[in-house]
Amino acid sequence: MIPKSRLTRAMWAGALGVSAALLALPFLVNLDGTQHADWQQFLGRFHILMVHIPIGLIVLVPVLEIAGKFRPELREAAGFVLWLGLIGCLGALPLGFLLAYGSGDAGAGVTRHMWGGIALTIGLLACLLARPLWTQGSLTRLYPALLACVLLALAWTGHHGGSLTHGSNYLTEYMPAPLKRWTALGTVQAKAPVSGSFYAKHIDPILDKNCVACHGEAKEKGGLRMDSYELLMRGGKDGAVIVPGQAERSLLIERVTLPMGQEHAMPAEGRAPQKAEEIAWLKAWIQQGASPSVATLAGVSIRDEREELALEPVGDYSGLMPEIRQMEKGKGAKLTQVSSKPADGLILMTADVPGSFGDAQLAQFQKFAPYIVEAELGRTAVTDKSFDVLGKFTHLRALHLEGTAVTGEGLEKLAPLTQLTYLNLSGTRVTEAAVAPLGSMKNLRHVYLYNTPAQPAAAAETTESIARSAP
Repeated sequence: MIPKSRLTRAMWAGALGVSAALLALPFLVNLDGTQHADWQQFLGRFHILMVHIPIGLIVLVPVLEIAGKFRPELREAAGFVLWLGLIGCLGALPLGFLLAYGSGDAGAGVTRHMWGGIALTIGLLACLLARPLWTQGSLTRLYPALLACVLLALAWTGHHGGSLTHGSNYLTEYMPAPLKRWTALGTVQAKAPVSGSFYAKHIDPILDKNCVACHGEAKEKGGLRMDSYELLMRGGKDGAVIVPGQAERSLLIERVTLPMGQEHAMPAEGRAPQKAEEIAWLKAWIQQGASPSVATLAGVSIRDEREELALEPVGDYSGLMPEIRQMEKGKGAKLTQVSSKPADGLILMTADVPGSFGDAQLAQFQKFAPYIVEAELGRTAVTDKSFDVLGKFTHLRALHLEGTAVTGEGLEKLAPLTQLTYLNLSGTRVTEAAVAPLGSMKNLRHVYLYNTPAQPAAAAETTESIARSAP
């Protein structure tokens, strides 16, 4: 087994040196879950592009080796493709380290993916050393065995890489139940929340859909896991993310309400922003103690789940874009596009000027009324007079009026808003009689009446009693 050729001995020595360096890398560069330099993240993101090159090349090698039995020139090409696959791995591996280290990614899935990439690269080095012996007719079983191990390592590493991107249940989510039982896949999960609780029915599904891909067992960004109640309440490297009874001081609420595109906005870039009702559920749940077991929340009425309402596209507001852009740059109320598609509409945001934004300021937005799909007027100075203007927001889907001076007089003027599905009146003076007309709005599914005269007497009341006190 000792190579006789000086060149071959040099190759073996080089392969051993590279293997030792790769094995030492995880210990030299500790993935501590802390975010580091931006340039590391910038370079690291090329890992996603680079990693697909060696995948295709490695899969091609056994095809060329088998076809080489019939066409010898293909077997010669297999050796060259194997070299290219190794070069691709040596390029993708450090980029992956930069991505994980720079962005603060850690966790079991990140670790498995990292070691899989190292094992795959070392396996390719071993194949390159064993292949000349195989072609010469000696140790004929070694190279095929090593190549088979490389393919298995490729599949295992790719699976964990895909789980980091798409979630650990990406392959198993829609797997037929008999196949799940037979393979024992998709059955490992954190401690199940209390059945029937508000957390189990509404909060845990929100976190699972939007947060667990980056804050779960596979990937613990910032040292935070959100795949169980206990781990969520433990927090991460930045401390607690939930402060029971104080939604506005909870880091989770701060992050999910940041405008999409900001550095710390959640969910992460590339994922759809959370819906208005989901954020409201999170706020109400935290404000009322963040309990894992209570079945209902005071002032929160959630109608039976129904098929999602088909959203009507808004009209063409391209002629108003200069004014909209100017608002986005200013310090007053802003109109923000929901997405790059104009048909998705605009969001009226007043977070920067809540105290100075009243009925008169709202009236100035009438020209944009047909294009506004969400109005964030919480804690502003608007009053019941605002309903005259809001009734003209024909495509309005979500309306925030929490913490305002409205009493509910004139709420019936919102009845023509057939697209309205969410209305938050928490912390206002609305009464049970004032909200009664909203019962005729068949598409209005989420009504929040926490800390209002219309709120049910006790938070522990059943869902049926809450439903009787709100539409």
